[in-house]
Amino acid sequence: MAALLRFSALIDALNETVGKFIRWLVLAAVLISAGNAIIRKAFNIGSNAFLEIQWYLFAGVFMLGVGFVFLRNAHVRIDFISARLSDRTNAIIDAVGMIVFTIPLSIIMIYLSWPLFSAAWASGEMSQNAGGLIRWPVLLLIPAGFGLLLLQCASELIKRFAYLGAPGLGLQCRPTHQVRRRKAG
Repeated sequence: MAALLRFSALIDALNETVGKFIRWLVLAAVLISAGNAIIRKAFNIGSNAFLEIQWYLFAGVFMLGVGFVFLRNAHVRIDFISARLSDRTNAIIDAVGMIVFTIPLSIIMIYLSWPLFSAAWASGEMSQNAGGLIRWPVLLLIPAGFGLLLLQCASELIKRFAYLGAPGLGLQCRPTHQVRRRKAG
């Protein structure tokens, strides 16, 4: 179990790093959007590439951020119900939800989106808009995002199973659903 928890910590660190990188994507999207609006209004000059890069960045924030959101337990949850349940019951519900819904969905989305990406890569597919961008980077975000979610699911399952199966290890599942060591004392 200790090796699995170390693996879980590596996945958590990966999604934490991606989450920090996403901050820069948000900043880039804001700056490009503002610059594009100013140039369009002030000089009556527009660029489809700037419009498309905005939605590429927007897609990057959401697709790459899904694992980070899951790590931070910032996803949608029915708090008024889960707050009334024990940590153990919440851990069981979380594990079942990941196994029944999140993992199969992630695998299906990776399976279905990979051919779209690889076809766009192989053909050098471009946007249909004049001056538009190549399409494969934004299509790669779909399997990459669901891959990060799948990895984070594995990490969260490891932590839930450690909590459920090894209470003697001093692990506990807090309301944030992050497994932490209990303080001795």
